[in-house]
Amino acid sequence: MAHQNQGKGFRRIYNATLYSLAGVRAAFRSEAAFRQELILSLILVPLAFWVGTTAVERALLIGSCLLVLITELLNTSIEVVVDRISAEHHEMSGRAKDIGSAAVFVSLWTAATIWVLIGYARLAAAGT
Repeated sequence: MAHQNQGKGFRRIYNATLYSLAGVRAAFRSEAAFRQELILSLILVPLAFWVGTTAVERALLIGSCLLVLITELLNTSIEVVVDRISAEHHEMSGRAKDIGSAAVFVSLWTAATIWVLIGYARLAAAGT
């Protein structure tokens, strides 16, 4: 999709929103990992309002889910660009893809750590 002449003001915001939604749709269609993480987020975000007892805890729980989705979108964009440049195997292309994958891995561990720590605190408080 061409991004030339986006306009000004609200028109630019409207166009940027359309481009962003097109990106989410493209990731949803082409990336099983993004679909899985999105479905998990759709379950966990409402659950965050029960697990978290303060606004900060809820923000951390929800934010960690969003962090995973953001990281997966960035990783997918790296993979698409690398594949667009060349289909042949190149050490630097593989490294770029591996680093993007590592970023997703770190975001998943971050989310898991946040959910375990806050969830444990919730369970411990319920048990006392």
